[in-house]
Amino acid sequence: MPELRTDVEIIVADVSNEESLAIMCQQGLVILNCVGPYRFYGEPVVKACIENGAHYMDICGEPQFLERMQLEYHTKALDRGVYVIGSCGFDSIPADLGILYTQRQFKGTLTAVESFLKISSGPEGLSGHDATWQSAVYGFADSGSLRQLRKKFGHKPLPVVGAKVKKRGFMFFSKEIEQYAIPFMGSDPSVVKRTQRFLYEEEQQSPVSYSAYVGIGGLFSVVKLFCGGLLFWFMVKFSLGRKLLTTFPSLFSFGLFTKSGPTMKQIENTSFSLTFFGEGYSEGTDPTQGRPNAKICTQVIGAEPGYVATVSAMVQAAVTLLNELHSLPRRS
Repeated sequence: MPELRTDVEIIVADVSNEESLAIMCQQGLVILNCVGPYRFYGEPVVKACIENGAHYMDICGEPQFLERMQLEYHTKALDRGVYVIGSCGFDSIPADLGILYTQRQFKGTLTAVESFLKISSGPEGLSGHDATWQSAVYGFADSGSLRQLRKKFGHKPLPVVGAKVKKRGFMFFSKEIEQYAIPFMGSDPSVVKRTQRFLYEEEQQSPVSYSAYVGIGGLFSVVKLFCGGLLFWFMVKFSLGRKLLTTFPSLFSFGLFTKSGPTMKQIENTSFSLTFFGEGYSEGTDPTQGRPNAKICTQVIGAEPGYVATVSAMVQAAVTLLNELHSLPRRS
């Protein structure tokens, strides 16, 4: 591990000032970028890190940004020997490592996994920060560009090993977590699929198909989500609607997102569980023959996602990069 300075100082850098970013990157080994929405503020930091030889990490949950950075900067980062590593927080370390852990625990060939996220809170409820809300607003507004972006990679579809998993509906009652659930709209599916593609193409490992869902509660929550979701979906399509959504996050999210973020009491009383339900073929069974004959259930549990779990995950990821750089694949 390289020798680190023990004194702590503040380095002021502005994403609109390339020189200030360069000076910052020249003084660091790993830059942890926590400034979002990343679609507006992330690229200058990625560019500065690559140009000045500093590794880059963020806690981005925006698939458009993550995949665009990979498309535009992978070769440049590879040439400079720099690692650009996105989604090092709650999005998407629990999901990505959870899948890998489940694969290793499964005795045989794991072919498909569904994950269900549950977030629990105390009597004060839970709350997210305005920056996350903004990322969601602009991400949904620009969802069409993600499909076009993915076409530019020219990836062939990953092979489906074993029986194909039937897709769930947009909203359904999950017997697994005993509440209604919807597809998880964050970066988890994108990050997991990228990892599975790497393992398949570079290490010839059998890919796992993955679907991610999040619990939303009972019938009252369903009604609230349906009404709020329709309004949200309509408003993100227009600049005035997006302006109103981002100006009054608490109003349009029913208090779920605020400009001040959660209180300390909310943070202390909030936790998450991410449960993985996998299926596949036991040892000695041919995955090309018949239905899966073995199942597995694993779980990742943690403290409040945004301000506790994310911080822990990101810092540990940075320490791992510093300590085990030699163990990483020679890819950016």
